Amino acid sequence: MKKQEHIVKSIAPGSIAEELGIEPGDRLVEINGQKVKDIFDYHYMCNEEYLTVVVAKPDGEEWEFEIEKEYEDDLGIEFENGLMDDYRSCSNKCIFCFIDQMPPGMRETLYFKDDDSRLSFLQGNYVTLTNMSEEDVERIITYKMSPINVSVQTMNPELRCKMLNNRFAGDALKKIKRFAEAGIVMNGQIVLCKGVNDGDELEYSLQELFKYAPNMQSVSVVPVGLSKYREGLYPLESFNKEEAGKTIDIIEKWQKIAYDKFGFHFAQASDEWYLLAERPLPEEDRYDGYLQLENGVGMITLLRNEFVEALKKAEASDKEKQVLVATGRLAAPTIAHLSTLIKDKFPNIKVRVKAIRNDFFGEKITVSGLITGQDLLAQVKDDFPEDVLLIPINMLRSGEETLLDDYTVTEISEILQKPIRVVSSEGEDLLRAMIE
Repeated sequence: MKKQEHIVKSIAPGSIAEELGIEPGDRLVEINGQKVKDIFDYHYMCNEEYLTVVVAKPDGEEWEFEIEKEYEDDLGIEFENGLMDDYRSCSNKCIFCFIDQMPPGMRETLYFKDDDSRLSFLQGNYVTLTNMSEEDVERIITYKMSPINVSVQTMNPELRCKMLNNRFAGDALKKIKRFAEAGIVMNGQIVLCKGVNDGDELEYSLQELFKYAPNMQSVSVVPVGLSKYREGLYPLESFNKEEAGKTIDIIEKWQKIAYDKFGFHFAQASDEWYLLAERPLPEEDRYDGYLQLENGVGMITLLRNEFVEALKKAEASDKEKQVLVATGRLAAPTIAHLSTLIKDKFPNIKVRVKAIRNDFFGEKITVSGLITGQDLLAQVKDDFPEDVLLIPINMLRSGEETLLDDYTVTEISEILQKPIRVVSSEGEDLLRAMIE
């Protein structure tokens, strides 16, 4: 068995680790006399009031610390490897997998399929459960790791085997029951594929998943994303307006059932369904605190509400400014509407919204998170008289300024000869970027 090297990347200011003198480059050796296998072990071992922690300095000298703290207080250490172990790749070949729809020639990390239960706990990733060992299941239950986010797709075992191209995929659904019985909180996700797991199959899946509520606290339903690179893959089609409406009807039926029984809405439709069906988005209360925001559930409603509230508090100004906002075709109409609301307080600020067509992956891809630098440049560079360009942060890799095709914000700004402001997902930041 290889030696585990848990090297410290950074220390949170004011944390226990900082007070003790633990520094970046140090190596965690053990906690309470035990080796730490991964992030599951680390969090579980740290949930104690009394700890003995051994850390090795870069010169090899080992320091031992006896720590007294509150039960759930964090030490404030971030490790170079977030999982503190090797990442586990996915063994499925799902008919809807977007990574299989990527063109060749992109950076290697974009082709890595993760299906690691520890990433579900640490970063909120959705996992299929098919790559989860019995040891993993027992540790999640023992350590009470919650929430676990499950990529369900269907509760029909035979159909799940087909959709995931894995003969064990149906049997893996039994782990949901085990987690529910152990009190583990879960969120589910269903990627809906036309003619496969929609209609009656969706109805059945929500019915079966509801049996695990309230531990299964939410289930999002999102339409499959289809790029133009699908040669040789399972034939899938996009949903139309009528089909989107029928999907919403099924989801809203289960929302009512869940709310009447538990006081929360359980099933959630992503914003795309309402836009496709040309129906008003749900009121904020129906999102139950935006549990499924990362799946595009309630994102537009939250952005709109935050923007309007921030605008109410903003002080009027007669300053002049011209702003260009580039975003995906899905969000563009909402942002364009919001930009019109500022004219009473900021009559001299002109905002134009540019919906970027996704030529790289295909026009069926409408989210801003899959816009490439080359598409952005091609559609903006010859039509950009404004002072500044605003782009959403989800165009970039997490924690970086790089787009999917490795263009950087700095490079694009130099080509355009204009400043670029990266805007967070919060409505207040969008308003601030427009008016400041």
